Amino acid sequence: MHQCAALARRDLQPAERRCLSESVDRPPGMKEELARLAARVQSCRICAEHPRGRPLPHEPRPVLRPSSRARILLAGQAPGTKVHVSGMPFTDASGDRLRSWLGVSSEEFYDIDKFAIVPMGFCFPGQDAKGADLPPRRECAPAWRAELMALMPQIDLVLTIGGYAQAWHMGPARRTSLTDTVKDWRALWHAAAAPKVLPLPHPSWRNTGWLKKNPWFEMDLLPFLRSEIRYRLD
Repeated sequence: MHQCAALARRDLQPAERRCLSESVDRPPGMKEELARLAARVQSCRICAEHPRGRPLPHEPRPVLRPSSRARILLAGQAPGTKVHVSGMPFTDASGDRLRSWLGVSSEEFYDIDKFAIVPMGFCFPGQDAKGADLPPRRECAPAWRAELMALMPQIDLVLTIGGYAQAWHMGPARRTSLTDTVKDWRALWHAAAAPKVLPLPHPSWRNTGWLKKNPWFEMDLLPFLRSEIRYRLD
């Protein structure tokens, strides 16, 4: 099933309608070579057929939206349960919070010319005994990420959402904890060449306590983030 097909079962928002229409043909914001690679990723079954550890406990359904035009890359962790059903990134409460952080509408967020969305893990990884999402599958990034990034050279801002994305995109520049990494965002921003990288916590409701303990995130980092986003969109 195509990543947008499940949307046809419910009322669609305008941005979701566009996603569904783009599923028929190659999206205009995706060059042919990248579109071919995205199609290969969307048919990938490595986590079920050649897993590193336990196989994926359900049918693979990769979710991503690479772009040949967008300047901003959202590098998240992996789809959650709602995204696994919808086949579209961030169609959940985490997405609502993330769009609020960015200061963008759903129309802007799902515009493939404005945002590329490529998580560290493409399929919903399942949940642990406490109902928390498991980490991104270990197969995805080694198999696909470098090739995807090479076909998106226009990206000049990477928003690393969570520790897994920060580990891949920031390497040794990442601090010892997510809090220290995000807190040191100014130094990391000025130290980065191109693309610029800005670390963020995951927008999950599970991090509401973290946000309350770290008010500097909303007071200092978010205004800067929104200005950088708007600079690239306007």
